[in-house]
Amino acid sequence: MRFSLPMPRRSRHPLVRALSLLIGLAVVGVLMVFGLVVAGVLLVGGALVFALRQWSRKRGVVSPAGAHSHKPEVIEGEFVVLRQTRHAAH
Repeated sequence: MRFSLPMPRRSRHPLVRALSLLIGLAVVGVLMVFGLVVAGVLLVGGALVFALRQWSRKRGVVSPAGAHSHKPEVIEGEFVVLRQTRHAAH
């Protein structure tokens, strides 16, 4: 089974054709402007979030005692080395 839409009939009147062309161009123009506004909002919002994260990160790292007071972030724990004497069959 094949689904097909009937072909729309084009008006022969030149004024109706010109008017439909102008309406189509207006719709495309509105969609382009809306897309550019959304892209601009996303770009500005992303830049603000990035700037705030960078600013808060740099503010937190600065210490009054200097660079020698930096403590490394190390996870401490106990480890046991297991020695395998017999090879397991795979």
